[in-house]
Amino acid sequence: QVQLVESGGGLVQAGGSLRLSCAASGRTFSTYAMGWFRQAPGKEREFVAGISWSGSSTRYADSVKGRFTISRDNAKNTVYLQMNRLKPEDTAVYYCGAYTLGGSAWYVPQYEYNFWGQGTQVTVSS
Repeated sequence: QVQLVESGGGLVQAGGSLRLSCAASGRTFSTYAMGWFRQAPGKEREFVAGISWSGSSTRYADSVKGRFTISRDNAKNTVYLQMNRLKPEDTAVYYCGAYTLGGSAWYVPQYEYNFWGQGTQVTVSS
């Protein structure tokens, strides 16, 4: 069982920055692919960014490319999402997810992620 705990959300003005953290339990964090997702009111949860086990590969949604950066520190069992130049449309609950089943592919669809955090609210005011 893997527990994920997000932190770092809050209220920020448009153009500002926030850094989200997701702390994971488990001794094999370095074998998990990790991802950040978000869900705005009235919308489905969507992919934001993903990172491979080692951190050498990343992937971003088009809407956040160039503004958000995902990273991980396997020594601390933590994945981060640095969010810069925030926009009101970035307002959502942000979730981190873990894909622990391994295999040859690290970038998998949202439904393949098998552990989720409780989410942290990010609100961007205009």
